[in-house]
Amino acid sequence: MQWLGPEEWQAVALSLKVSFWATLLSLPLGLLTAVALARWSFRGKALLNGLVHLPLILPPVVTGYILLVGFGPNGPVGALLQPFGIVLAFRWTGAALAAAVMGFPLMVRAMRLSVEAVDPKLEQAAATLGASRFWVFATVTLPLILPGILAGMVLCFAKAMGEFGATITFVANIPGQTRTLPSAIYAFLQVPGGESAAIRLVIVSICIAMSALILSEWLSQRIAKRVRGTP
Repeated sequence: MQWLGPEEWQAVALSLKVSFWATLLSLPLGLLTAVALARWSFRGKALLNGLVHLPLILPPVVTGYILLVGFGPNGPVGALLQPFGIVLAFRWTGAALAAAVMGFPLMVRAMRLSVEAVDPKLEQAAATLGASRFWVFATVTLPLILPGILAGMVLCFAKAMGEFGATITFVANIPGQTRTLPSAIYAFLQVPGGESAAIRLVIVSICIAMSALILSEWLSQRIAKRVRGTP
């Protein structure tokens, strides 16, 4: 007898899929944003910082509604994507977008703190030896901030796994298509006799989150030892 039913497995698999793509697609922009906020000086820096952290302050339902207005079938961005066959509203891709938006501030913050912890003199020393800015970042800065990058990815993944408000507002709660773990738990709690299924999914959520955190801590320690040159 299977511990989880087919509908529950669908929710688990979809949540993992959504969280994976939300984290992966957020990584390049998150790293660029973190470096910009930590190292660059430009007009509108405070505004950018505010926009990055806005999803943490706004109610998730508001964020979901903004996504629906902007990326829905009649929204300005959604209308531009439709001719290319890209539909986000009420699709799992939209759930990934909503999860990425909600997890993005946590990813950027972890990476930014890691970049700020790097001594600029190390980068300046490499630059004086003739290394280009890109090469300095790739060979000096990037290895030192790997633990922060990993921490940001885990935080984004964990936030994506637990995202509910923005997701259900933007893509609804369609079984097998947009019903992620939090949405499935909510749905099971609304029907008589659904408490046992909800509890099972809660246990699965806790196990996935703890596994991700333990793996992150282990990898962070390994990377830190490698950076310090210790076995």
